[in-house]
Amino acid sequence: MTIRLLLCDDHAILRQGLSALLQADSELEVVGECGDGLSALEMVLREQPDVVLMDINVPGMNGIEVTQRITELCPTVNVLMLTMYHEDEYLFRAIRAGARGYLLKDAPVTQVVAAIRDVAVGGSTVLHANLSEKFCEAQRAPAPERLSHRELEVLSRLIEGLSNREIASLLYISETTVKLHVSNIFRKLNVRSRSQAILSAIRLGLVPESTDNAR
Repeated sequence: MTIRLLLCDDHAILRQGLSALLQADSELEVVGECGDGLSALEMVLREQPDVVLMDINVPGMNGIEVTQRITELCPTVNVLMLTMYHEDEYLFRAIRAGARGYLLKDAPVTQVVAAIRDVAVGGSTVLHANLSEKFCEAQRAPAPERLSHRELEVLSRLIEGLSNREIASLLYISETTVKLHVSNIFRKLNVRSRSQAILSAIRLGLVPESTDNAR
C-alpha cells in the first residue's frame, strides 16, 4: 500500500531534503509540499493525503491550529508533528488538537518513516523517545480536584498573562481574594508556579488555550 504524504515546513531546503529521503522508500509518495499553514489546509482538502508531516512554527495558521482544522474537516487524514519544540506545552496542545504523533527534528529518518506507517494505519500515538515518558506520566496522573467557576475564571486570566492586580480589577474582587483563588488552583492542580498551572490547564483541557504563542 502506498502512503500519500503532505509536508508542511517553512524551511524549503529542509522540506525538500526530507521529501527526497522519504520518497526513496517505494511505499511513500509525497503528493504536496508547502511552507505555510493556510496552504497546508488547502492542500489537505484538495489532495486528501494519508499523513501530513506538520511543523509548528509556520506562517499564517500555525501547525497546531492547522492540525485542529484538519481533524475537524478531514478526520481520516492523520497528522504527525515534526518540530524543533520539545516543551511539554506544545506536545500536549498538539495531541489535544488531534495530532497522532509528535517527533522532534533530530529524529532519524528511520524513526520518521516508522512513525508515518504507524499513524497511517491508525496506530497508537507515536512520540519522540525523549517525550514519551513525560507524556505517559501525565496520562497516569490522578484527576485533579474540581475547580470552581471563579477559579476557572482566574485560571483563564493567568493564561492570558495578567497579574493578580489586573485580575482583581477585571473580576471586581480584591487582590487578596485573587491570591486565595490562585493558591487554591495551585493546590488542586498540584503545581507550584503559574507556568506549571498553565501547562496543567492546557493538558487537562480545563480552559481553551490560545495558540498565538506557537507562531
